[in-house]
Amino acid sequence: MTHVITGDDEAVAIARELAVRFARQAAERDAHRKLPHTELSELSDSGLLGITVPASHGGADVRSATLAEVVRLLATADPNIAQIPQSHFVYVNVLRQQGTAAQQRFFFAELLAGKRFGNAQSEAGTKHVQDYRTRLLPHADGGFVLDGVKHYSTGALFAHWIPVLAKDAEDQVVIAYVPADAPGLTVVDDWEGMGQRTTASGTVRLDRVRVPADRVVPHHLTFTGPQLHGAHAQLIHAAIDVGIARGALTEAAEFVRDRSRPWFEAGVERAADDPLTVQRFGELEITVRAAEALLAEAGRAVDAARAGLGDGTAAAASVAVATVKAFAGTASVQAADAVFEVAGTRSALDSLNLHRHWRNARTHTLHDPVRWKIQHIGRYALNGTPPPRHGVI
Repeated sequence: MTHVITGDDEAVAIARELAVRFARQAAERDAHRKLPHTELSELSDSGLLGITVPASHGGADVRSATLAEVVRLLATADPNIAQIPQSHFVYVNVLRQQGTAAQQRFFFAELLAGKRFGNAQSEAGTKHVQDYRTRLLPHADGGFVLDGVKHYSTGALFAHWIPVLAKDAEDQVVIAYVPADAPGLTVVDDWEGMGQRTTASGTVRLDRVRVPADRVVPHHLTFTGPQLHGAHAQLIHAAIDVGIARGALTEAAEFVRDRSRPWFEAGVERAADDPLTVQRFGELEITVRAAEALLAEAGRAVDAARAGLGDGTAAAASVAVATVKAFAGTASVQAADAVFEVAGTRSALDSLNLHRHWRNARTHTLHDPVRWKIQHIGRYALNGTPPPRHGVI
């Protein structure tokens, strides 16, 4: 039976409890690529996947800052598990913005019952990331038919419903919500990334998949006015990076306290008392705390824009989220790399799998280029130029 969470505090408390459990076998899951089917079932049963359902439909409708904190907590334990529902929350948000009343009634009930959304969005071999070849075209018997191939489909292997981004007959971007067992839909577990190994971000193939008209949402309308779609999606990604940074630093501290030897010139009995090591941990703690503070600030900016959406508030929210995304990407890689610096030679043993933090950070931070976020931040700071309306800022 899926629990229904009723508020922000409960959501954070449950996330903190789950994070403790998910952390215990995270290194083993990564080392042997054991997909977290059991953990995803626990996540569904906990009610966390329904926390962004509107209150009018029985959900907790938590603040964006709360959602970011929930994802951050999960990512400190296992960023693979934290990334799997990223698209889930994004496509819940799409329904909130563009779904019909009937679509919302149906899908929000599914979510509160523990059902999971995956994603089939990105494509390989196209001109750029927003060049889509997948097509949703009318069928002679009514409804639509869907054809295409999607890559990096995080969450699809674990999903009950797979939102598929496609272009319709008018070349407009739409999203078709397709059941995972639909005839003609195949999810291929072929993800081979060096990090985020258990997200199962593989391929989705769509061969003449039939889609009823009432399962299609006009996503192109999202970007015709002030919107928070990109800020919402990127806030979750930033939370994953911040969580990786904290998780790496926490494990580094445990390793130095319990398993490291002091450098002989330090003249101390414990590695944790080496003044140079203490200094380095202080520097890293400042960096990670700064990332956490920027994440909280960005969450508050998105919430402020939700309360009064306009061009100005939307721009401010996007810039706040871009700022934490840019900073947290560097912080996560730096903290994960520093695990070896502070822990010494033994930390490089493959059997310890401490390198999973760096692999996860380096892989996840490749999602979209920080250099473009910095460009948009600079234009906003210098000339007041709002960032563009698209889904990655």
